[in-house]
Amino acid sequence: MSFGFLGIQFGFALQNGNMSRIFETMGAKEDELAFLWLAAPATGLLVQPIIGYLSDRTWSPRWGRRRPFFLVGAICASLALLVMPHVSALWMAAGMLWVMDSSINISMEPFRALVGDLLPSNQRTAGFGAQTFFIGIGAVVGSLLPYIYTKWLHFSNVAPAHEISPSLKYAFYTGGTIYFLAVLWTVVTTKEYPPYDLAAFEEEKRRTSGFWHGVREAFAGVADMPRTMRQLAIVQFFSWLALFSMWIYATPAITSHIYHTSDTTSALYNEGADWVNVCFSVYNGVSALAALALPLVARATSRRFTHMLCLALGGLGLISIYFIGNIPIEQTTTFQFFGAHTFRVAELALLVPMIGIGVAWSSILSIPYAMLAGALPTNRMGYYMGVFNFFIVLPQMVAGVTLGFFTKHVFNNNSALTLVLGGVSMIMSGLLTLRVHDADDIRLPNNMSPAENLTYEASLADANPDM
Repeated sequence: MSFGFLGIQFGFALQNGNMSRIFETMGAKEDELAFLWLAAPATGLLVQPIIGYLSDRTWSPRWGRRRPFFLVGAICASLALLVMPHVSALWMAAGMLWVMDSSINISMEPFRALVGDLLPSNQRTAGFGAQTFFIGIGAVVGSLLPYIYTKWLHFSNVAPAHEISPSLKYAFYTGGTIYFLAVLWTVVTTKEYPPYDLAAFEEEKRRTSGFWHGVREAFAGVADMPRTMRQLAIVQFFSWLALFSMWIYATPAITSHIYHTSDTTSALYNEGADWVNVCFSVYNGVSALAALALPLVARATSRRFTHMLCLALGGLGLISIYFIGNIPIEQTTTFQFFGAHTFRVAELALLVPMIGIGVAWSSILSIPYAMLAGALPTNRMGYYMGVFNFFIVLPQMVAGVTLGFFTKHVFNNNSALTLVLGGVSMIMSGLLTLRVHDADDIRLPNNMSPAENLTYEASLADANPDM
């Protein structure tokens, strides 16, 4: 059920690692980057609860509940990935980011609900951890694609002004193809179970039919969020604000602060931009490995403590990038690894913070959702998972409005300091986790089939309406 996430992460990895690079190639200034990322989250704010609401109300014996949305989103996102390398102006790049990000989120949101649908409470931490593992693997390879096409397949990573380099073009082509095939595999092979009471499900659909009723329902429940969800919303806000500061400003921070160039047509700039993708692949690889350990740490301590610890490590990693700028970019070292290889010391040093960031990323993708799933009514799992994405979208919008100002006017165009701000935000997020009421941190029976588990949990929900 989680394999499709591998493909989704090819799209996210290429987007997060390369959109600022594409914007700068099309002529964007450094303080404009955050604003150019703004259109996509604004759309996600509307799309996510609607997709969650619609998937909650969908059931087909052949296609299930969530899988039709996987497929539609995958088709649209794959087409956007194929078109993105052919943009020739800044407005086109911003528009394609809007389409691509919205389509990726249409695919991704129902995947979260699918785990809540099919797994019992005592398996959800492991279930979301498995998603994180596939996310990590997909993001590692997706992030490395531009580097692979440049270093291994010898495509050029340099292009004239306002053109996308050949290595980046073929990276997007490959990512779009894999995205579609991986999601299609989940659609074809995963079995979904019907609602606990199918007759009541159909009656509820008839009672609440109509476009405007659907619109009201899609947004009315925001004010009635469960207590755990409200507390996690604040945690999510600060952790995702930190992530967006990294995704938006990692390329300009590393190329200007560490490689000391902002010339997008130069070999050194593009070498630095390619290394950003290597760094992103490292933190995603660490994330995939950490996903296997998180359930063990959470079982030994608690989910709240585990999340706090992971976010603190991520925040320290982001802050430390600033100090790597003190290493001269000309300083090199040689390693014997299948032959002698020479690396810049600063490049290797950049991989160290990625370990902490990868641990934090693994936790962000799994533990909040595991805590949330146990606090939600089973008949509105998809809807509230969609609403929960507000607290991914809202910090991105805040980042789009404020980070450009901070970078230009407070940090004097030193985007490495914007990463320090992101690190502080991530540490704050970790501390706020300690106040979350994790009502579902319990052990449930694990000797039943998925269908029996669903029936068991539905009976608990009937007995406890506030569950």
